[in-house]
Amino acid sequence: MKWTLCFLVGIIVSLLGFFNNLAVENIAGVKFVITSNMMLARRFWVAFAVFSVYNFVLTLIASTVTAYIAPAAAGSGIPEVKAYLNGVDAPGIFTLRTFVVKIVGSISAVSGSLLVGKAGPMVHTGACVAALLGQGGSKRYGLTWRWLRFFKNDRDRRDLVTCGSAAGITAAFRAPVGGVLFSLEEMASWWRSALLWRSFFTAAVVAIVLRGLIDVCLSGKCGLFGKGGLIMYDVASEEITYHLSDVLPVLLLGVIGGILGSVYNFLIDKVLRVYNLIHAKGPGYAILLACLISIFTSSLLFGLPWLATCRRCPADAAEACPTIGRSGNYKKFQCPPGYYNDLASLIFNTNDDAIRNLFSHYTDSEFHRSSVFIFFITCFFLSVFSYGIVVPAGLFVPVIVTGASYGRFVGMLVGSHSNLNQGLFAVLGSASLLGGSMRMTVSLCVILLELTNNLLLLPLIMLVLLISKTVADAFNGNIYDLIMKLKGFPYLEAHAEPYMRQLTVVDVVTGPLQFFHGIEKVKNIVHILQTTRHNGFPVIDEPPLSETPVLFGLILRAHIILLLKKKAFSPNPALIPANVSKQFSSADFGKKGLGNEDKIENIALTEEEMEMLIDLHPYTNASPYTVVETMSLAKALILFRQVGLRHMLVIPKISGRSPVVGILTRHDFMPEHILDLYPALVGSKWKRLRFRIPRLLKLF
Repeated sequence: MKWTLCFLVGIIVSLLGFFNNLAVENIAGVKFVITSNMMLARRFWVAFAVFSVYNFVLTLIASTVTAYIAPAAAGSGIPEVKAYLNGVDAPGIFTLRTFVVKIVGSISAVSGSLLVGKAGPMVHTGACVAALLGQGGSKRYGLTWRWLRFFKNDRDRRDLVTCGSAAGITAAFRAPVGGVLFSLEEMASWWRSALLWRSFFTAAVVAIVLRGLIDVCLSGKCGLFGKGGLIMYDVASEEITYHLSDVLPVLLLGVIGGILGSVYNFLIDKVLRVYNLIHAKGPGYAILLACLISIFTSSLLFGLPWLATCRRCPADAAEACPTIGRSGNYKKFQCPPGYYNDLASLIFNTNDDAIRNLFSHYTDSEFHRSSVFIFFITCFFLSVFSYGIVVPAGLFVPVIVTGASYGRFVGMLVGSHSNLNQGLFAVLGSASLLGGSMRMTVSLCVILLELTNNLLLLPLIMLVLLISKTVADAFNGNIYDLIMKLKGFPYLEAHAEPYMRQLTVVDVVTGPLQFFHGIEKVKNIVHILQTTRHNGFPVIDEPPLSETPVLFGLILRAHIILLLKKKAFSPNPALIPANVSKQFSSADFGKKGLGNEDKIENIALTEEEMEMLIDLHPYTNASPYTVVETMSLAKALILFRQVGLRHMLVIPKISGRSPVVGILTRHDFMPEHILDLYPALVGSKWKRLRFRIPRLLKLF
């Protein structure tokens, strides 16, 4: 059954990925064709008006559906999926509504010339497909299939979501091995060999289906899709030869890429904080912000090419010059016949075509230094300000295109001092900025190799990624980790912070402890559930059920609410039937679909029922994970994360006390919580090596 679901995920995600790219290429293609025709007719102001209004309407559609229908669809989606795979159930991230808005919003935002990518939204879309299939569809909209409803536990559902995220990257870049490694390196918190096989199978299904669909498009049956979208940035025909002297510029690329990546993450973090304040004022303000960014972007994309001088078409051009239509290396823009605008070839284009132009080989004289530098600065800051508005927006493609422009510029500065051409410098520039921003190595290396279809680049890409990641780690964290922290997701890292070795688990336990007796009055249960938000409660037996107070186990909030909903109580404990648990099935206690949990406020009970009793013993987990109060907090964190726990009970070291000292959840292991309890640890010597940001910058 698991393999069948993986096959279905692969089929659906591949179709969605193809549809997304087909839609983007055609919608954006129509815009550029209309605008180019008006430019040919020398109707420049009309062309600008059409271009701006077209982008404005698409951005308005994307922001409106996101703000009012599914706010959880905003942004990349990778931080939300990564947090979910770590054990954080963020509300609304995998609903059918979020799934539909993610697709529509991503197509509209990318087609509207916002400098955002579609790879992140594709990862979220793949995870949504997997989550919806795993829970049997959407109960709210009546789209459920009982035969699919098999994954009623966290582990199986998270495994399927991991396969969905691998399928999403595969569909975005047509990089099946890179997609599997991405889900392993960046997304999954727990990994098993069986999961590796299923992820690989899912990615293989996506790659095969996409290959067949693209072959159909190559025959000209996909409108303006042509060779865009999912086609590789092919540099395989380039014979790469390099010597020891070429390593120095590559090292320089890695160092600068690491610094730029850390600055990029710093700026996005600050911009997101400002945007959050604007979004908190209401959906209208969020939509207004998105529309203003769209107008600003359109003005830059149309206005900046006027700063570039027209260049004469090369006599040995591999394609028609100037290019008339949607894409190409030689955009005519406002230039006379026989000339082209090199800046327009980059900036007045889709992101995929811009990357393809920068990666192209044998084009060292095609672009001027000033044009590439202007394009780099524009992409760097536009991608920072475009991410965070209320539309589905990825970071992969903006970082790739920004890094490619920076790499090409460095290649121009190096010039004849290196055996590498400028197209290869662009590929290495993308790798350096990706490593400096996202801090991945293996998966990014393979994705870039699959994108460029050139295995000879492997040693140089590995070197650049290692250097850029090492340099950037000295300043700040992974961009997705920064976003998760900003969203308040309690993500548990694989390592314990050094200062946790000085603390024991009892040092971070906060009270008062809420618990239930083995046989408890309904009134007490309802009161505790209404006054707390805890999801797990210790069950303690006291005399006369036991000689001394003893821990019986742990019961979940959802299970208690189910008992109240089914009215599994009696006026007298002696009258509670021995077979009362038989009125429930295993499916009743299974993992509910996201967003389908029952709430205590929805349970109606009479005064008479409130005085009745519930026997919690048959429904309690009698073997919960427990640790002694003197256990090191660092060891407890490793146990908590590796086993995938939600609750960990702390028991006393000596008898004669309460059988439970406290209960630990993931919030108790968060550095913010610990440092709030013990501020002196902030200045402790037990901390990671990281350069301090000047206080002046912290003001911003």
